[in-house]
Parts: sequence; C-alpha cells; structure tokens
Amino acid sequence: MYNLAKFLENINSRIASFRGAYRFNEPMAQHTSIKTGGSAELWIKPEGECFPDYSAVLLESARNEGIPVFILGGGANIVVSDKGIQGIVLDTGGYSGEIKRDDLTFRAGTPIDHAVEHAARQGLSGLEFLAGMPGSIGGALWMNARCYDREMADVVRDVNILENGKIQHVTPRRDQFGYKKSPFQGMDALILGVSFAMQEKDPVLIKKEMTEHRNDREVKGHYRLPSAGSVFKNSRIIGKPTGKIIDELGMKGLSIGDAQIAPWHGNFIVNRGNARTEDILSLVRLIEERAKTELGMELEREILFIGIE
Repeated sequence: MYNLAKFLENINSRIASFRGAYRFNEPMAQHTSIKTGGSAELWIKPEGECFPDYSAVLLESARNEGIPVFILGGGANIVVSDKGIQGIVLDTGGYSGEIKRDDLTFRAGTPIDHAVEHAARQGLSGLEFLAGMPGSIGGALWMNARCYDREMADVVRDVNILENGKIQHVTPRRDQFGYKKSPFQGMDALILGVSFAMQEKDPVLIKKEMTEHRNDREVKGHYRLPSAGSVFKNSRIIGKPTGKIIDELGMKGLSIGDAQIAPWHGNFIVNRGNARTEDILSLVRLIEERAKTELGMELEREILFIGIE
C-alpha cells in the first residue's frame, strides 16, 4: 500500500522549484462545475513554469509506485463519486495563460473563456464558438468540445504533450478526431499546450458572435444551476437532439434527492443544492433504461463518472 505523505515529501525534495498548492482529503465538489462528490486523497496544483517538470516527475514516480493519478482540467464534464478519488488528482488549473510565441498558443489549464477573450482582443477569429463554455483548453481538446456546428478539431493546429517523461510537439490529423472524440483519449499523455489556426477579423464582429453564443447559452439555462453540461451525446443516427428525446419521454423535471433533470432542458442534470453523485447516476441510468425500453435507443454518455465505485 502506498504512503501519499511520504510520496509527496519525496517528490517535493526532488523538485525544489515547486510553486502551487497541495492538500490531503480535498473536497472535489470545489473543483467541478456540478459541485458534488467526495474528496481526493491528495490534490496537487503546481503553478507556473514548474508545472511540466513537476508533472513529469510526479507521473513517473506514481506509475512506479502503483499510485493512480487523475488529470483534472476545468471540471466541467465530470461527476466525482461520493466516495471520492483514490490516489492523486493533478490539477492543471495552475498552468494557465498564453505562451508568448509567434502563434496563438495557450497552456492547457487556461479557462476556455479567457482564451476566447484574449483571441478577440487581438482580432483573431476561430474560437468564438467556445464563448461562454466552462472548462479548460486542455480539457476541451481532450474531449473535442463541440457546439454551434464547430469543434476543437476545426481550429487546433499543434499540441505540446508530456509523454513518457518527455515534452513532445505533435500535429494531430483531422481524421484522428470524431464526435466528442480526440486522439488524446487513447494516449497515456498529459496535454500541456494547444496552438490554434486563426484568421484576422474585426474585433467588433468577433465580440458580436461571442455575445450571441453567450446569450444563447443563458437563454437555454446553462448557468441557472450547477451542472456538468450535456449528459448524453447527440446521436446523428437518431436524427434529433437527445434533450428532445428525454423531453418526449416526459422526464424533464424528474428529481431524485437534489439531483434533477432540468425542467428547461432534458439533457441537463442539475444540482439544486445538496445533490449526491449517487442520485445523479440513478437519474442517468433511469434515462438510459427508459430510452432503451420505450424507444429502442442506446444513449451514449457524454459526462464522465470519476472515482471510487
């Protein structure tokens, strides 16, 4: 059995330049958009330029000692078990901001909306479809975030990753991406930075499109209560949004404890205050069962349930 206190002491002695924070038994409800779940055994958030070196040592040492590590982005599409997360949560949020180069490149922990705003100020178009979306740039790439008929695969150019202790520069091909899928989902690698293919455009027009998307999200109730975003992927085979399917099943507004299928959007499950992950999962399974038995449809989850089963 591993000893996390001793592990942390060893890592910190090897990386004297560590900046950031770490805490044992850290409540993960503070780090996810739906605000539920138990605690991480050890949460670590390296900050600034020490992040790549520290992460390389941490990941290699954890692998050698059999300690599980979960990489946390913005926490926007995950739901953590009520029993918490075993091992280490490596929070990328401290590795944020633009990398000063001749192209538009952001560190993986950069909040999506910060990146969108930064691009707009420079008169660079391409990220407007992400305006108002929660989460981080690294997480959005990993998930191939999609909305308004655009996705990350349309704009990503190059990616810096940490793989096997080494920083590598990769250029993913368009055909390596799919609907809410990216090649990074099948890799044992940590996304460090993402550069984008952008076009120059009048900042006023860029801002106008961003405002339209943010207003649309607000009207659709994305910000009314804590949620993890869309629960299920939209199946192109079915031919209609999953939210519409759940609405036709008469399930909007259904609650288990403080977890509720949003009355205004069938594909959202919201936390009305003190929801438990167990109740959220029960609602998800109920939707899946009803869609299968009544409509013959197999729904595919978009949100990820993380942690101790």
